[in-house]
Amino acid sequence: MDATPSTCSSPLHVVICPWLAFGHLLPCLDISERLASRGHRVSFVSTPRNIARLPPVRPAVAPLVDFVALPLPHVEGLPDGAESTNDVPYEKFELHRKAFDGLGASFSEFLGAACAEGGKKPDWILVDVYHHWAAAAANEHKVPCAMLLLGAATVIANWVSRSSEHAAAGQEPSAAAQPPRFETERMKLMSTQRASGMTVAERFFLTLMRCHFVAIRSCLEWEPESIPRLTTLWGKLVVPLGLLPPSPEGGRGGSKDGEDATVRWLDEQPAESVVYVALGSEVPLAAEQVHELALGLELAGTRFLWALRKPSGVADADVLPPGFEERTRGRGLVVTGWVPQISVLVHGAVAAFLTHCGWNSTIEGLLFGHPLIMLPIFGDQGPNARLMEGRKVGVQVARNENDGSFSREDVAAAVQAVAVEEETRRIFVGNVRKMQEIVADSKCHERCIDGFIQQLRSYQE
Repeated sequence: MDATPSTCSSPLHVVICPWLAFGHLLPCLDISERLASRGHRVSFVSTPRNIARLPPVRPAVAPLVDFVALPLPHVEGLPDGAESTNDVPYEKFELHRKAFDGLGASFSEFLGAACAEGGKKPDWILVDVYHHWAAAAANEHKVPCAMLLLGAATVIANWVSRSSEHAAAGQEPSAAAQPPRFETERMKLMSTQRASGMTVAERFFLTLMRCHFVAIRSCLEWEPESIPRLTTLWGKLVVPLGLLPPSPEGGRGGSKDGEDATVRWLDEQPAESVVYVALGSEVPLAAEQVHELALGLELAGTRFLWALRKPSGVADADVLPPGFEERTRGRGLVVTGWVPQISVLVHGAVAAFLTHCGWNSTIEGLLFGHPLIMLPIFGDQGPNARLMEGRKVGVQVARNENDGSFSREDVAAAVQAVAVEEETRRIFVGNVRKMQEIVADSKCHERCIDGFIQQLRSYQE
């Protein structure tokens, strides 16, 4: 990833403000390192506990990455120390967004001080999708601002199509791309839920309107149909960032073979025999769905490694079905603590990835050549899963159209289709390898970063 500065011009000073979720914090840290590797200085703004939980910056670029800790204001009803979304129950997300808005004053104070110091005024502020107050502060202090969209161009383009006058003209996405009813109902909350004072959709549009352009985590090679459709977003130029894939050698978040119990367990399994199950850290499944997933893995008969986030309010003894661990001992391992996902995905024992289809996990699974068993939970995960299913790199677990529930038989059928049945697995693996070539093309993604920096430069010339 090391590179020389993209031009002979003086280095930039870039402030980057990720949303308070590790699915955003980690890609923004990656962007920070890629900018620093080209000689640019980065101020990474987040809350103290989130910063403390980030992996260390690579020593070669660490001197150019400064961390700015802004304390998260207290909001009644929000648990102490709940600074990222994976600290907060889903039903309290609105309280978390309210606390997040309270960062606006301290960010404006930080930016004002930075602009007042000679030679330290930022050249750019990069904001995540909800940072309307950071974009407002940037405008106040006359610092240009860009929005980061850390998701798929196809998902954004389809959303724009459904939200625009073109939908009325018959240009809706195909029926195959349409969300199920349960997902549509959840997405409606973006336009209606405003206990924090502002809906998610309002946050997005207000931030977008205050920014100069948009950078999206994709590239033409990855989404050749959607990137040309998304050259602008409500009048704002859209620039590809590349996919920001992790290092194929393991890199950040990995562990050396043998140093982690999960890796040692994988060492004892046959090649391409294990289904890795990880549904992210944001919103855990309800207890009854955890049981169905467990019984589905048991019914499928495959080996599995399950990174399980326990449902809130459920006693440890009740998280898994009675006798499940005894019945699957020897072929299954359930881990409720931290799992080194990169080290797991790179391991030769892994045959398939049962994932929630967060954009980070989707990219990581394909980078390491694994077909996907998809069980999206919320947000952009459903659209991501449909995109990947359309690419024929795996299948979704069948769901109830109305409430999103699934059965153990649904789980077993999807697992067997991707990890066991030779004919379907051969098709999925072949398609994954085609996409793996794009995800692993580091030159392509570095070119995107250079193009992004060139765009930052163009506003100063």
